[in-house]
Amino acid sequence: MKIGIVGNYGNDNNGDEAILFSIILQLERTFNISREDISVFSNNPGQTSARYGVHSYPLYYKSNNIYRTFYHTFQKNKKRVARLDLLIIGGGGILMDFYRREAHLYGSYAMMAKLSKVPFIIYGCGAGPINTVIGRFLIRRMCRHASNVSVRDPESKKLLNDIGVKKEIHVIGDPALALYQPREEYNESPKEVAVSCVPMYNKNYWPYGDVDKYEEYVSGMARNLDRLIEKEDVNITFFATKYPQDVCVTKDIQEKMRHRERTKIIDENLQPQKLLEFESRFDTIIGTRLHSLIVATCSATPIVGIAYHPKVANFMKLIGVEDRCLTIGDIQEDEMALARTFSHLRKNWKDIVHDTKSIAQKVCEEATNKGRELLMKAVEENGKSIRD
Repeated sequence: MKIGIVGNYGNDNNGDEAILFSIILQLERTFNISREDISVFSNNPGQTSARYGVHSYPLYYKSNNIYRTFYHTFQKNKKRVARLDLLIIGGGGILMDFYRREAHLYGSYAMMAKLSKVPFIIYGCGAGPINTVIGRFLIRRMCRHASNVSVRDPESKKLLNDIGVKKEIHVIGDPALALYQPREEYNESPKEVAVSCVPMYNKNYWPYGDVDKYEEYVSGMARNLDRLIEKEDVNITFFATKYPQDVCVTKDIQEKMRHRERTKIIDENLQPQKLLEFESRFDTIIGTRLHSLIVATCSATPIVGIAYHPKVANFMKLIGVEDRCLTIGDIQEDEMALARTFSHLRKNWKDIVHDTKSIAQKVCEEATNKGRELLMKAVEENGKSIRD
């Protein structure tokens, strides 16, 4: 059996890489196939092939405009898609039109599969924003022709229903949750804290740069972390899931802190397994990055979320810890916001640890089992197209 995976992989975003790693492991376990049977369409095929031992091809072939790019991509990759028995589109937050390419790009892969009579599924994706007419049209069409559609949270399901998707939509959680490796030991109280920060409004990363908003964000984080150190006597370690961009913003935050001597920065590209092991060494993860929180959950490590994007709040709500989710506005307007949230966590530490263990087991097992069921269903329903 030959299976393809398409998503935002090979982009040094180790949240997306955790998703890919998890899907590869699921395919091996579910279908008893080797990595030689898996093809990944990636932003960096050489890196993806070397890292995971799979076949890998360019996600797209860039040309002088967006339409030529998708035309050339379609022409070059349709033959590769035609050789597959199943195409997985996902996971990650790819059902959107916030950036110009997503709806067109992943829609083109759905069309390649449809024209080649290759079954495809939309797998554990996040949806939104979807604001353009063409974006809504392309995503509806993808969903209509998919063997099955699954998303990572109820809010993504609602959005797809709102734009007119009629097919049944399954909520399975994020595919990376299948990387469940719970820790065994916890300290008596939380002292060591790891922090991930997204470079919001930074012109080198954000879709539109805004110097003033970036300054407000960085200053708000610095003030809150200073107060957290003062009130709770913790040590802070900054880490990146998007490398090196996250390191740059943490250096800017650290520079503004009064207690920077109580902080350190991990200037390293932490790949999925190493990221999981790294996060499990800390008492608490404070994350703006969604997958810093998801990977922490895989290791049953308590979390505090800072929602720079609805997907972060959606995940915290999904696992029932929305009381530990702050907004960027909270951070900018109230320098005690983090300290207060952390104080509650510390005072209820034994209960928090117990609940975290239970939550992690539940959501990770559900994501694994639901994902496996949908993978198998797609193959079984299209059995005549599957070459063993």
